[in-house]
Amino acid sequence: MASLSGRRIVLGVTGSIAAYKSAFVVRELVKAGAQVRVVMTPGAKEFIAPLTLGTLSGHAVHSELTDDRNAGTWTDHVELGLWGDVVLVAPATAHTISGMVEGRGDSLLLTVLLSAKCPVVIAPAMDRDMFTHPATTENLDTLTQRGVHIIEPGTGELASGLTGKGRMAEPERIRQELSAWFKKQAPLLGFRALITSGPTREPIDAVRFIGNRSSGRQGAAIALELARRGMMVDFISGPSHIPTDHPGIQRVDVETALEMKAAAEAALNNAMPDVIIGAAAVADVRPASPITGKVSKEDLPEAISMVPNPDILAGINALASSACFKVGFALAHGNGHDAALRKLKSKNCDMIVLNSITDKGAGFEHTTNRVDFVHGPDRIDSFELKTKEAVASDLVNEVQNQLLQRTAPSEQSGR
Repeated sequence: MASLSGRRIVLGVTGSIAAYKSAFVVRELVKAGAQVRVVMTPGAKEFIAPLTLGTLSGHAVHSELTDDRNAGTWTDHVELGLWGDVVLVAPATAHTISGMVEGRGDSLLLTVLLSAKCPVVIAPAMDRDMFTHPATTENLDTLTQRGVHIIEPGTGELASGLTGKGRMAEPERIRQELSAWFKKQAPLLGFRALITSGPTREPIDAVRFIGNRSSGRQGAAIALELARRGMMVDFISGPSHIPTDHPGIQRVDVETALEMKAAAEAALNNAMPDVIIGAAAVADVRPASPITGKVSKEDLPEAISMVPNPDILAGINALASSACFKVGFALAHGNGHDAALRKLKSKNCDMIVLNSITDKGAGFEHTTNRVDFVHGPDRIDSFELKTKEAVASDLVNEVQNQLLQRTAPSEQSGR
């Protein structure tokens, strides 16, 4: 049940007699620590009241594309699709399954399914002959090929009076299967990461600062991918508007390099991580004596005395366990392999993610990136230009391989 704790589940309820069981499904999921938001089809309300599901889930139940027809407000199906870690449709009727295959959007639930970025799990419920009909079996095969996980219905007495396969799985089994599915989907459950991300702003006065062009997008994508695979993530971010809304991410926002160093060390002291990823673009220097308040442009000094900032990644790597997998980032002009190899040693890293500002579409101010994973002089893995989310997936694949080879979750830190 621990695998459901903190998980965000959008529960779709469709027009089946089995809809009455959805109340018990909600109760099972909430008892396991999940957050549940319910979306009903109009037909589902013929079998169970929205008030029941809303009371059990603790959230308003949605069933229409418009919240208030008179006011002209609409239900944000996109937000619902982005909120969930999974959309669970239980019960899933033959009609809804057909709509999923065809990509129809004629109900709020189907529009949520079309908008969802998370995986989908369904628990079919229908009469025996409907379930075994070639149209239904072909639709289920199609959904399986698309990655939809199907919780097989049980065999027994059906509402029609027939006996056979088609009964929606019992709520306890749905909770158990969903928990097992999350464990499979979350191979990094029990591991912990510490990530620094984004730029720093080093103040000249109360208004002006020295910074860089980093948006924090790549670090945020890595944090979200790690969290989706089950990891708890301490995310230390410089000024960035990129969201990292996930229950597995503990975010601390900072401004300066000194603040980032203090926050990273505090996170390290609180819980020893299994992986450290230094993706932040930390300013190398800062003004030695920031001016209090805002100085007028006429009074700005002709020269600003600078002092070096601490090497945050090298510092926290030195404090971490030897079993911790340590990743640094390097931005180069051109090839950069020699610089990455030097940084690999000087920062005590196991791998450097290298990107170059000369690669079109890579680095700062882009939604894409092209990177090399530098493990040492004898192993450099090169990748083509990809979205930063795809780069994050490649990086987390490497992290996952390394961690599962090195140690069991929490073994090194005694969590």
